[in-house]
Amino acid sequence: MSEIVFLVEEAPEGGFTARALGEAIFTQAESFEALREVVRDAVRCHFEAGAGPSLIRLHYVRDEVMAA
Repeated sequence: MSEIVFLVEEAPEGGFTARALGEAIFTQAESFEALREVVRDAVRCHFEAGAGPSLIRLHYVRDEVMAA
């Protein structure tokens, strides 16, 4: 596996969530910087040594609602 993609969203209660696409990995953190670290840790824990991806892509989705 060369790459794993995480869908990152702002959590309604604050902070951020990250869900891997195609793998059963989910994590959350209070800041985006902290999320980067917990995502790396979750990927290391999920895959056996040498079987994990070489790249982690964080796809940040942000909805913004504006009055017309």
